[in-house]
Amino acid sequence: MKDYIIKNTAIVNEGTITHGDVWIRNSRIEKIGGSLNPAVNAIEIDGSHQFLLPGVIDDQVHFREPGLTHKATIYTEAKAAVAGGVTSFMEMPNTSPPAFNQELLEQKYETGKNTSLANYSFFMGTSNDNLDEILRTNDKKNEVCGVKIFMGSSTGNLLVDNPLILEKVFAGSELLIATHCEEESIIKENFAALKAKKGTLEPSDHPIIRNVDACFESSFKAIQYAKKYNTRLHILHITTAKELQLFGNMLPLKDKRITSEVCVHHLHFTSDDYARLGNQIKCNPAIKAPDNRKALWEALLDDRLDVIATDHAPHTWAEKQEDYEHAHAGLPLIQHSLGLMLHYVKEGKISIEKVVEKMSHAVAQCFQIKERGFIREEYYADLVLVDMNQSNTIQKDNILYKCGWSPLEGMTLPATINYTFVNGHPVYGKGVFDESKRGMRLSFER
Repeated sequence: MKDYIIKNTAIVNEGTITHGDVWIRNSRIEKIGGSLNPAVNAIEIDGSHQFLLPGVIDDQVHFREPGLTHKATIYTEAKAAVAGGVTSFMEMPNTSPPAFNQELLEQKYETGKNTSLANYSFFMGTSNDNLDEILRTNDKKNEVCGVKIFMGSSTGNLLVDNPLILEKVFAGSELLIATHCEEESIIKENFAALKAKKGTLEPSDHPIIRNVDACFESSFKAIQYAKKYNTRLHILHITTAKELQLFGNMLPLKDKRITSEVCVHHLHFTSDDYARLGNQIKCNPAIKAPDNRKALWEALLDDRLDVIATDHAPHTWAEKQEDYEHAHAGLPLIQHSLGLMLHYVKEGKISIEKVVEKMSHAVAQCFQIKERGFIREEYYADLVLVDMNQSNTIQKDNILYKCGWSPLEGMTLPATINYTFVNGHPVYGKGVFDESKRGMRLSFER
């Protein structure tokens, strides 16, 4: 592999910004220093007036392969990811067929190995009838990011609502358990009542059907299981002020057994946006009233919320144009997640150091990812060079998702991703991709 030196850049890492050079060699960070001049034929990249960040690690994405490739593929969405500064992802099991056994799970890893431009990991899926396969994942606890439980409705038989199975998974899993928390019985009751009252439902009804109580009751239940068995639990996409009382910030992240995630769209949109965007922002759990967004921001900044992710979930434009009841739930976001958070940096709502903490450092710590998530010597060189003085507008001709649309279309972001390095390889630079190398399977220290 070629050597690279990123010169004269602002290095954002572990809560500080320092100025200097970073030498990349053999897929790793060889040296960090004030002014490096190694005796090698290294390619120089001018990083002056730019910020060098550790690559974003997105712990919740849906890349739709296998079986749903009319929406997306691991190749197309990983390509969009690296263009947006995301160097590693963890993908969910609700594909077709779902990743319910070890053979199907390994098939996804093989696809990642052959096609993904970013580093990758895949969650083991749960159902009411695959307990043995779930527990077999314990043998791969250093090779698989975690076990995913849908404690709220999803496609097929992914909903796990058998208390006996939930008890056994929480008791027996040696991996992190990630949960989608919405109480199905509350959702069904709300839907029936509103349908009887209105007849025809619309997108703005979504947060009424999938309401605060549905989220809180399910999150509370998951936490009770985790506390009972001392399970390592990570609750995905928190959306409500009420749920935040379930999380604390007294322990350092490395000592937490129960952690939480917030997604960029729940930090950006509110229920007021259904009038403008309709089904484009229909997602599960729902985007809710503005007071929830305010509370999410407060909890993010005081560390009750531990990581920022996307829940990137692409659907075709046609699937989004159906009536509310049939329109598919989910938003494509991974290409613009870092840019969106840098928008809030520019607005003064969050510091760039905090963005790096929540999108890179904390994800690596939560999942115990080996040698990634930080700008440290001997770590893998997953790096992003960002120009905060060069804006770019999201529009059809620069959206890379296979589905071809974004709920953020028309928004001007204040920053441009100039380079993305994955394992020391400049997979994306100045708008051009170098696809000569693929990403790597993530490893975990558990």
